[in-house]
Amino acid sequence: MTGLWKPDRLQPSTDIVVPGDTIPAMFWNAVERRGPQVWMRQKELGIWRSWTWAQTAEAVREIAGGLMSLGFAPGDTASILSNTVIEWVLADLAVLSAGGVANGIYPTDAAPQVHYLCEDSRTTVLFVEDDEQLDKALEVREQLPLLRQIVVFDMKGLRELADPGVISLDALRERGRAHLQQHAGELERRVQACRPEDLAILVYTSGTTGKPKGAMHTHAGLVYTVRGYNTLIARDEHDEAMCFLPLCHIAERLGGEYFSLYTGTRLNFVENPETVPENVREIAPTVFTAVPRVWEKFYSGVMIALKESSALQQAVYAWAIGVGTRIADQVLAGQPVSAALKAQFTLARWLALDNVRKLIGIHRARFLVTGAAPISPELVKWYLALGVPMLEVWGMTETCGAATGVPATRIKPGSIGPAAGYNEVRLDPATGEILVRGPNVFKGYLNLPEKTAETITPDGWLHTGDVGQVDADGYYRITDRMKDIIITAGGKNITPSELENELKFSPYITDAVVIGDRRPYLTVIIMIDQENVEKFAQDHDVPFSNYASLTRAPEVQQLIQGVIDQVNTRFARVEQIKKFFLLDTQLSAEDEELTPTMKLKRQLVQKKYAERIEAMY
Repeated sequence: MTGLWKPDRLQPSTDIVVPGDTIPAMFWNAVERRGPQVWMRQKELGIWRSWTWAQTAEAVREIAGGLMSLGFAPGDTASILSNTVIEWVLADLAVLSAGGVANGIYPTDAAPQVHYLCEDSRTTVLFVEDDEQLDKALEVREQLPLLRQIVVFDMKGLRELADPGVISLDALRERGRAHLQQHAGELERRVQACRPEDLAILVYTSGTTGKPKGAMHTHAGLVYTVRGYNTLIARDEHDEAMCFLPLCHIAERLGGEYFSLYTGTRLNFVENPETVPENVREIAPTVFTAVPRVWEKFYSGVMIALKESSALQQAVYAWAIGVGTRIADQVLAGQPVSAALKAQFTLARWLALDNVRKLIGIHRARFLVTGAAPISPELVKWYLALGVPMLEVWGMTETCGAATGVPATRIKPGSIGPAAGYNEVRLDPATGEILVRGPNVFKGYLNLPEKTAETITPDGWLHTGDVGQVDADGYYRITDRMKDIIITAGGKNITPSELENELKFSPYITDAVVIGDRRPYLTVIIMIDQENVEKFAQDHDVPFSNYASLTRAPEVQQLIQGVIDQVNTRFARVEQIKKFFLLDTQLSAEDEELTPTMKLKRQLVQKKYAERIEAMY
């Protein structure tokens, strides 16, 4: 990697950056150290507003004081129902500083789900983002006897509201200022009384099967994991990160909020999920963590832009990416890169690759991190060819985020890397299931002792539900979920995720579910990428009136068949897909077929579309 990337800025760090055995202790120590420096930025009405550590501390202090004025006691739970905004972080740190338990709820959850999560977690205070989220809370408030107060971040459209059970965040802060004046030192006592073994946060699994389960994480586990993250790849106060994934998901909570709290990395909040591509270009993060769907979207955007460029531009890109690919191949093989090839790469960057990186917004990125779902190895290699290492990490809610990680100095596309230094990983000899053990592993599921006992063995090994393999270098590879492996009628074991990843590499496919368990051949259900397929239809004069008619257009059917034919060439005959159908409903996170993290629920999709599946056989 020398000569292409700066290895010194990719080295892991074992130093303790900020002391503190609980999240609040770590936060207040960080405030003392970094007071006037900017920690967070958020775009409001077209202008970036900065929050220094001192300003953040003032807001957290006042919100915590407000909670205490409401009778919020140590061990009480507060839930946050909001998109990823700075107020989410302020509320979270205030709840923890007051000795409470913080729980996040997906902003896409419907009122019945809000009711279940608040009831199960015994929520006493509920923070909501705006009038839309408030409506859900009010709809179920009568069924939540423990809920004492609803706090609203953004009161736009709610000025006339007169409800004693609802208060604005500003009013709560005002109450907090008054409370802390009368009870000097109370917040400091709460922070000091917080013990590492205390329950800190609940993270509800997205529930691809059954009701969501509340994973319990203690302060000790969170602090241990955050310090461990820095041993995977160090970040520091010079780095810029982007905060845009849901904060109720373990990936952004740990890898975004708490990791940045620890390292001092600046957190930039996007305006909304739709403005991510535009905001990335503005922020130009130096470290960038996202899910495969985001990386696929960026890649497909470049491919679409390339189709609209001139023949000369296409030829220059083809040459430049060819040079990058040759270097990537040598780097991946552990071979030295010749001076001549390095010189060609410098020219390739100047002519085309730097422009591609700027188009995406990764021109300052030291590295990219991908996780939360499998990613195509070809996509990892493409980003590497641009000159930016992409590192795959693997983990889950129950492991407090990443449990394995690919080091920047030895990338293997298709692998999730060796075990992180802070936990053990092994394969179950009987089933091949990946097992994890370490202080980062969660304490169990709230109110579900039987589920906890099923998931964690008496000697501390966590059953992850993922099946894997490990190579001679200790690098793991996910082959599938325990329950997703397909055994065809001919007795062949097939890993659907491999086929699905290859299909999703196409700019025209957002998600895919391969079918074939106990069937004579494989078929697939496909969710198209609306934006790119619409563009294809417009460019080729394909008539359509709505999303459903777009999926039924013969030209679109042929387009997807072409993608499937191409993918089939990479697999043995028994593993090839024979038939498909396109979902004709435009799905969003509110739909039951998708998890809040926008993954198709395999079992539900198979059940819901059983008739159409049968028709393919």
